[in-house]
Amino acid sequence: MKYLLLINTAAPGSTEEMPADGPTVEEFLAFEKAVTDAGVKLDGNALDLANATTVRVRVDGERVVTDGPFAETREIVGGYYLIDVPDLDAALDWAARCPGAKYGTVEVRTVWEPDQA
Repeated sequence: MKYLLLINTAAPGSTEEMPADGPTVEEFLAFEKAVTDAGVKLDGNALDLANATTVRVRVDGERVVTDGPFAETREIVGGYYLIDVPDLDAALDWAARCPGAKYGTVEVRTVWEPDQA
């Protein structure tokens, strides 16, 4: 099954209690190597933490565009991994190994595939 690991980090200026030093590039490179070597990684990227645009279409059809990666939130999505593993337990094991889990949270989401419905 495919799972998306959403790596959340504290938003700039957040008072969220986090370790003072964030994950290192080396930690993420080691995790990248582990998921690649295990053959479970389908995709993954870091995301720009400073720039984002949110689009919402209201009931009346009006499009509302908001600049900024967050609005009234303590965490922002900093990156993701798309993995293919046998079950949720395996996905949770990979999420726990991700450096982002030590410095924020890793949300595990099942990727919906029409043929599984």
